[in-house]
Amino acid sequence: MALLHNRVSQKELKERLMAETEPRTTISFYKYHPIENPPAFRDELYKQLSPLGVFGRIYVAHEGINAQVSVPAVNFQAFRETLYAIEFLNNTRLNVAVDDDGKSFWVLKIKVRDKIVADGITDPSFNMENKGKYVNAAEINGLMTDPATIVVDMRNHYEYEVGHFENAIEIPSDTFREQLPMAVNMLKDQKDKNIIMYCTGGIRCEKASAYMLHNGFSNVYHLEGGIINYASQVKEQQLETKFIGKNFVFDDRLGERITEHVIAKCHQCGQPADTHTNCRNDACHLLFIQCKACRDKFDGCCTAECQTVYHLPAEEQKGLREGQANGIMIFNKSKKRLRPRLNQPDN
Repeated sequence: MALLHNRVSQKELKERLMAETEPRTTISFYKYHPIENPPAFRDELYKQLSPLGVFGRIYVAHEGINAQVSVPAVNFQAFRETLYAIEFLNNTRLNVAVDDDGKSFWVLKIKVRDKIVADGITDPSFNMENKGKYVNAAEINGLMTDPATIVVDMRNHYEYEVGHFENAIEIPSDTFREQLPMAVNMLKDQKDKNIIMYCTGGIRCEKASAYMLHNGFSNVYHLEGGIINYASQVKEQQLETKFIGKNFVFDDRLGERITEHVIAKCHQCGQPADTHTNCRNDACHLLFIQCKACRDKFDGCCTAECQTVYHLPAEEQKGLREGQANGIMIFNKSKKRLRPRLNQPDN
Protein backbone atom coordinates (compact mmCIF):
# COMPACT_ATOMS: atom_id res chain seq x y z
CA MET A 1 0.00 0.00 0.00
CA ALA A 2 1.40 3.41 -1.00
CA LEU A 3 2.20 5.89 1.77
CA LEU A 4 -0.11 8.89 1.77
CA HIS A 5 1.86 11.07 4.19
CA ASN A 6 5.49 11.92 4.93
CA ARG A 7 7.08 9.93 7.76
CA VAL A 8 10.54 11.55 7.87
CA SER A 9 11.56 14.37 10.25
CA GLN A 10 11.60 17.95 8.95
CA LYS A 11 15.27 18.29 9.92
CA GLU A 12 16.29 15.28 7.86
CA LEU A 13 14.16 16.38 4.93
CA LYS A 14 15.82 19.80 4.87
CA GLU A 15 19.25 18.20 5.00
CA ARG A 16 18.33 15.94 2.09
CA LEU A 17 17.13 18.92 0.07
CA MET A 18 20.31 20.92 0.64
CA ALA A 19 22.37 17.89 -0.40
CA GLU A 20 20.52 17.51 -3.70
CA THR A 21 22.51 18.29 -6.83
CA GLU A 22 19.65 17.75 -9.28
CA PRO A 23 18.15 21.17 -10.20
CA ARG A 24 14.53 21.84 -9.24
CA THR A 25 11.87 24.12 -10.67
CA THR A 26 9.36 25.96 -8.46
CA ILE A 27 5.87 26.02 -9.93
CA SER A 28 2.46 27.31 -8.87
CA PHE A 29 -0.95 26.54 -10.33
CA TYR A 30 -4.61 26.60 -9.37
CA LYS A 31 -7.98 25.75 -10.85
CA TYR A 32 -11.49 26.56 -9.76
CA HIS A 33 -13.44 23.42 -10.61
CA PRO A 34 -15.93 21.31 -8.62
CA ILE A 35 -14.27 18.32 -6.92
CA GLU A 36 -16.90 15.89 -5.67
CA ASN A 37 -14.72 13.95 -3.22
CA PRO A 38 -11.73 16.07 -2.10
CA PRO A 39 -10.25 13.47 0.33
CA ALA A 40 -10.20 10.75 -2.35
CA PHE A 41 -8.80 13.19 -4.92
CA ARG A 42 -6.14 14.25 -2.39
CA ASP A 43 -4.99 10.68 -1.72
CA GLU A 44 -4.79 9.77 -5.40
CA LEU A 45 -2.84 12.94 -6.20
CA TYR A 46 -0.35 12.19 -3.38
CA LYS A 47 0.23 8.68 -4.74
CA GLN A 48 0.96 10.10 -8.20
CA LEU A 49 3.18 13.04 -7.23
CA SER A 50 5.24 11.59 -4.39
CA PRO A 51 7.20 9.12 -6.60
CA LEU A 52 8.17 12.05 -8.86
CA GLY A 53 9.98 13.77 -5.98
CA VAL A 54 7.50 16.66 -5.89
CA PHE A 55 7.69 18.88 -2.78
CA GLY A 56 5.37 21.69 -1.78
CA ARG A 57 1.92 22.66 -0.48
CA ILE A 58 -1.28 21.70 -2.25
CA TYR A 59 -4.77 22.55 -1.03
CA VAL A 60 -7.80 20.66 -2.30
CA ALA A 61 -11.44 21.65 -1.72
CA HIS A 62 -14.85 21.21 -3.30
CA GLU A 63 -14.19 24.42 -5.27
CA GLY A 64 -10.86 23.31 -6.79
CA ILE A 65 -7.11 23.06 -6.23
CA ASN A 66 -4.32 25.48 -5.29
CA ALA A 67 -0.66 24.40 -5.43
CA GLN A 68 2.87 25.71 -4.91
CA VAL A 69 5.44 22.99 -5.57
CA SER A 70 9.02 22.28 -6.59
CA VAL A 71 9.77 19.54 -9.11
CA PRO A 72 13.10 17.91 -10.05
CA ALA A 73 13.92 19.24 -13.51
CA VAL A 74 14.37 15.70 -14.81
CA ASN A 75 10.78 14.90 -13.79
CA PHE A 76 9.12 18.10 -15.00
CA GLN A 77 7.67 16.54 -18.14
CA ALA A 78 6.33 13.56 -16.18
CA PHE A 79 4.84 15.97 -13.62
CA ARG A 80 3.07 17.96 -16.31
CA GLU A 81 1.76 14.82 -18.00
CA THR A 82 0.46 13.55 -14.66
CA LEU A 83 -1.46 16.77 -14.04
CA TYR A 84 -2.76 17.04 -17.59
CA ALA A 85 -4.05 13.45 -17.44
CA ILE A 86 -6.57 14.77 -14.88
CA GLU A 87 -9.37 16.04 -17.12
CA PHE A 88 -10.13 19.37 -15.43
CA LEU A 89 -6.40 20.16 -15.10
CA ASN A 90 -5.56 19.50 -18.75
CA ASN A 91 -3.58 22.48 -20.13
CA THR A 92 -3.75 24.33 -16.81
CA ARG A 93 -1.25 27.20 -16.80
CA LEU A 94 1.85 26.39 -14.75
CA ASN A 95 3.50 29.51 -13.35
CA VAL A 96 7.27 28.99 -13.19
CA ALA A 97 9.03 31.02 -10.49
CA VAL A 98 10.97 34.04 -11.66
CA ASP A 99 13.86 34.11 -9.16
CA ASP A 100 14.41 30.56 -7.99
CA ASP A 101 17.14 28.32 -6.57
CA GLY A 102 14.89 25.26 -6.36
CA LYS A 103 15.18 25.08 -2.56
CA SER A 104 11.70 26.42 -1.81
CA PHE A 105 10.13 23.25 -0.34
CA TRP A 106 11.45 20.04 1.22
CA VAL A 107 8.32 17.92 1.74
CA LEU A 108 5.03 17.23 -0.06
CA LYS A 109 1.91 18.26 1.86
CA ILE A 110 -1.53 17.89 0.32
CA LYS A 111 -4.35 19.09 2.57
CA VAL A 112 -8.12 19.11 2.24
CA ARG A 113 -9.64 22.50 3.02
CA ASP A 114 -13.14 23.99 3.06
CA LYS A 115 -12.02 26.37 0.31
CA ILE A 116 -8.80 26.88 -1.62
CA VAL A 117 -9.09 30.60 -0.81
CA ALA A 118 -10.81 31.60 2.44
CA ASP A 119 -13.27 34.26 1.26
CA GLY A 120 -16.06 34.55 3.83
CA ILE A 121 -18.67 34.42 1.06
CA THR A 122 -21.91 32.84 2.25
CA ASP A 123 -24.29 33.99 -0.49
CA PRO A 124 -25.41 30.78 -2.25
CA SER A 125 -26.04 32.69 -5.48
CA PHE A 126 -22.34 33.60 -5.82
CA ASN A 127 -20.96 31.85 -8.89
CA MET A 128 -17.25 31.54 -9.74
CA GLU A 129 -18.16 30.81 -13.36
CA ASN A 130 -19.21 34.46 -13.75
CA LYS A 131 -15.76 36.02 -13.43
CA GLY A 132 -13.92 38.98 -14.91
CA LYS A 133 -12.10 39.03 -18.20
CA TYR A 134 -8.52 37.78 -18.31
CA VAL A 135 -5.85 40.32 -19.26
CA ASN A 136 -2.25 39.48 -20.13
CA ALA A 137 0.86 41.63 -19.66
CA ALA A 138 0.44 43.66 -22.85
CA GLU A 139 -3.25 44.23 -22.18
CA ILE A 140 -2.87 45.42 -18.60
CA ASN A 141 -0.06 47.76 -19.70
CA GLY A 142 -2.38 49.21 -22.33
CA LEU A 143 -5.35 49.57 -19.99
CA MET A 144 -3.18 51.32 -17.42
CA THR A 145 -2.64 54.20 -19.86
CA ASP A 146 -6.41 54.87 -19.73
CA PRO A 147 -7.38 57.26 -16.91
CA ALA A 148 -10.65 55.32 -16.61
CA THR A 149 -8.70 52.31 -15.31
CA ILE A 150 -8.28 51.44 -11.64
CA VAL A 151 -5.75 48.75 -10.66
CA VAL A 152 -6.55 46.96 -7.39
CA ASP A 153 -4.02 44.92 -5.39
CA MET A 154 -5.74 41.96 -3.70
CA ARG A 155 -2.74 40.94 -1.59
CA ASN A 156 -1.76 41.62 2.01
CA HIS A 157 0.17 44.67 3.17
CA TYR A 158 3.45 42.80 3.67
CA GLU A 159 3.21 41.73 0.00
CA TYR A 160 2.21 45.16 -1.32
CA GLU A 161 4.90 46.86 0.74
CA VAL A 162 7.85 45.40 -1.19
CA GLY A 163 6.39 45.55 -4.70
CA HIS A 164 3.24 46.52 -6.61
CA PHE A 165 1.94 47.92 -9.88
CA GLU A 166 2.33 51.64 -10.44
CA ASN A 167 -0.53 53.58 -8.80
CA ALA A 168 -2.23 50.37 -7.64
CA ILE A 169 -4.82 50.72 -4.88
CA GLU A 170 -4.18 48.75 -1.70
CA ILE A 171 -7.24 47.38 0.14
CA PRO A 172 -6.32 48.05 3.81
CA SER A 173 -7.37 44.85 5.54
CA ASP A 174 -5.66 41.91 7.21
CA THR A 175 -7.42 39.15 5.29
CA PHE A 176 -8.81 38.38 1.85
CA ARG A 177 -12.25 37.71 3.33
CA GLU A 178 -12.27 41.27 4.70
CA GLN A 179 -10.85 42.74 1.50
CA LEU A 180 -13.69 41.59 -0.74
CA PRO A 181 -16.50 43.71 0.78
CA MET A 182 -14.04 46.56 1.40
CA ALA A 183 -13.09 46.63 -2.30
CA VAL A 184 -16.78 46.82 -3.24
CA ASN A 185 -17.33 49.67 -0.78
CA MET A 186 -14.19 51.61 -1.77
CA LEU A 187 -15.08 51.51 -5.46
CA LYS A 188 -18.88 51.73 -5.25
CA ASP A 189 -18.91 55.20 -6.86
CA GLN A 190 -16.66 54.13 -9.73
CA LYS A 191 -18.61 51.26 -11.26
CA ASP A 192 -18.19 52.80 -14.72
CA LYS A 193 -14.39 52.47 -14.57
CA ASN A 194 -12.20 49.61 -15.79
CA ILE A 195 -11.41 47.64 -12.63
CA ILE A 196 -8.34 45.37 -12.87
CA MET A 197 -7.71 43.01 -9.96
CA TYR A 198 -4.32 41.36 -9.48
CA CYS A 199 -2.52 39.13 -7.00
CA THR A 200 0.53 36.83 -6.83
CA GLY A 201 -0.51 33.92 -9.05
CA GLY A 202 -4.09 34.73 -10.05
CA ILE A 203 -6.16 32.75 -7.56
CA ARG A 204 -7.27 35.63 -5.32
CA CYS A 205 -7.86 38.18 -8.08
CA GLU A 206 -9.91 35.68 -10.11
CA LYS A 207 -12.29 35.20 -7.17
CA ALA A 208 -12.25 38.94 -6.47
CA SER A 209 -13.27 39.69 -10.06
CA ALA A 210 -16.24 37.33 -9.72
CA TYR A 211 -17.20 38.99 -6.45
CA MET A 212 -17.10 42.46 -8.03
CA LEU A 213 -19.36 41.30 -10.86
CA HIS A 214 -21.66 39.71 -8.27
CA ASN A 215 -21.94 43.16 -6.67
CA GLY A 216 -22.93 45.10 -9.77
CA PHE A 217 -19.63 46.10 -11.37
CA SER A 218 -19.45 45.58 -15.13
CA ASN A 219 -15.98 46.33 -16.54
CA VAL A 220 -13.99 43.94 -14.37
CA TYR A 221 -10.70 42.31 -15.36
CA HIS A 222 -8.15 40.14 -13.60
CA LEU A 223 -4.50 39.54 -14.42
CA GLU A 224 -4.10 36.05 -15.82
CA GLY A 225 -1.51 34.13 -13.83
CA GLY A 226 -0.95 37.11 -11.54
CA ILE A 227 2.38 38.84 -11.05
CA ILE A 228 4.35 35.63 -11.68
CA ASN A 229 2.93 35.19 -15.18
CA TYR A 230 3.12 38.95 -15.84
CA ALA A 231 6.85 39.03 -15.08
CA SER A 232 7.43 36.04 -17.36
CA GLN A 233 5.50 37.63 -20.25
CA VAL A 234 7.28 40.96 -19.82
CA LYS A 235 10.63 39.19 -20.11
CA GLU A 236 9.63 36.99 -23.05
CA GLN A 237 7.99 39.80 -25.02
CA GLN A 238 10.45 42.53 -23.95
CA LEU A 239 7.66 44.74 -22.62
CA GLU A 240 7.96 47.68 -20.26
CA THR A 241 7.21 46.51 -16.73
CA LYS A 242 4.57 48.37 -14.77
CA PHE A 243 5.26 46.31 -11.67
CA ILE A 244 8.06 47.64 -9.48
CA GLY A 245 10.03 45.95 -6.72
CA LYS A 246 9.73 42.37 -5.45
CA ASN A 247 6.94 39.85 -5.62
CA PHE A 248 6.35 38.26 -2.20
CA VAL A 249 6.02 34.47 -2.39
CA PHE A 250 4.85 31.98 0.24
CA ASP A 251 7.85 29.67 0.40
CA ASP A 252 11.31 29.85 1.92
CA ARG A 253 12.41 32.48 -0.61
CA LEU A 254 9.86 35.02 0.73
CA GLY A 255 10.24 37.01 -2.47
CA GLU A 256 11.35 37.04 -6.09
CA ARG A 257 12.83 40.17 -7.62
CA ILE A 258 10.94 41.68 -10.55
CA THR A 259 12.82 44.98 -10.84
CA GLU A 260 15.81 46.45 -9.01
CA HIS A 261 13.68 49.09 -7.30
CA VAL A 262 13.73 48.88 -3.50
CA ILE A 263 10.52 50.61 -2.45
CA ALA A 264 10.25 49.42 1.17
CA LYS A 265 12.24 50.28 4.29
CA CYS A 266 13.86 48.26 7.07
CA HIS A 267 11.43 48.07 9.96
CA GLN A 268 14.26 48.55 12.44
CA CYS A 269 16.39 51.39 11.09
CA GLY A 270 14.30 52.86 8.26
CA GLN A 271 16.92 52.41 5.55
CA PRO A 272 15.86 51.16 2.09
CA ALA A 273 15.36 47.38 2.25
CA ASP A 274 12.91 44.78 0.94
CA THR A 275 14.14 41.47 2.39
CA HIS A 276 11.60 39.69 4.57
CA THR A 277 12.78 37.53 7.43
CA ASN A 278 11.18 35.58 10.25
CA CYS A 279 12.48 36.53 13.70
CA ARG A 280 14.86 33.78 14.82
CA ASN A 281 13.42 33.72 18.33
CA ASP A 282 11.23 30.59 18.26
CA ALA A 283 8.76 32.26 20.62
CA CYS A 284 8.19 35.05 18.08
CA HIS A 285 8.83 34.29 14.39
CA LEU A 286 7.58 37.74 13.42
CA LEU A 287 7.65 38.28 9.66
CA PHE A 288 9.31 41.64 9.04
CA ILE A 289 11.64 43.56 6.70
CA GLN A 290 15.27 43.72 7.80
CA CYS A 291 18.34 45.21 6.11
CA LYS A 292 21.70 43.42 6.18
CA ALA A 293 23.15 45.78 8.80
CA CYS A 294 20.25 45.16 11.20
CA ARG A 295 20.32 41.44 10.47
CA ASP A 296 23.95 41.37 11.59
CA LYS A 297 23.29 43.68 14.56
CA PHE A 298 20.27 41.73 15.85
CA ASP A 299 21.26 38.23 14.62
CA GLY A 300 18.12 38.04 12.48
CA CYS A 301 15.83 38.95 15.40
CA CYS A 302 13.22 41.72 15.44
CA THR A 303 14.18 43.25 18.81
CA ALA A 304 17.04 43.20 21.29
CA GLU A 305 14.73 41.27 23.65
CA CYS A 306 14.22 38.53 21.06
CA GLN A 307 17.95 38.51 20.38
CA THR A 308 18.62 37.88 24.08
CA VAL A 309 16.17 34.95 24.12
CA TYR A 310 17.66 33.57 20.89
CA HIS A 311 21.07 33.26 22.56
CA LEU A 312 19.77 31.44 25.63
CA PRO A 313 20.37 27.66 25.90
CA ALA A 314 17.78 25.66 23.96
CA GLU A 315 16.22 24.15 27.08
CA GLU A 316 15.82 27.56 28.70
CA GLN A 317 14.16 28.90 25.53
CA LYS A 318 11.81 25.93 25.54
CA GLY A 319 10.88 26.63 29.16
CA LEU A 320 10.03 30.23 28.35
CA ARG A 321 7.74 29.08 25.53
CA GLU A 322 5.76 26.59 27.62
CA GLY A 323 2.11 27.55 27.83
CA GLN A 324 2.52 30.22 25.16
CA ALA A 325 0.64 30.34 21.84
CA ASN A 326 3.64 30.76 19.56
CA GLY A 327 4.24 31.23 15.86
CA ILE A 328 2.01 34.23 15.51
CA MET A 329 3.13 37.39 13.92
CA ILE A 330 2.99 39.09 10.52
CA PHE A 331 2.81 42.73 9.55
CA ASN A 332 -0.57 44.36 9.75
CA LYS A 333 -2.26 45.49 6.54
CA SER A 334 -3.67 48.53 8.32
CA LYS A 335 -0.19 50.13 8.12
CA LYS A 336 0.19 50.30 11.89
CA ARG A 337 3.50 48.56 11.26
CA LEU A 338 3.18 45.67 13.73
CA ARG A 339 0.38 43.92 15.47
CA PRO A 340 0.71 44.17 19.28
CA ARG A 341 3.67 42.16 20.49
CA LEU A 342 2.62 38.74 21.79
CA ASN A 343 4.30 35.77 23.41
CA GLN A 344 7.36 37.64 24.62
CA PRO A 345 8.93 36.45 27.90
CA ASP A 346 8.50 38.68 30.92
CA ASN A 347 11.57 40.83 31.61
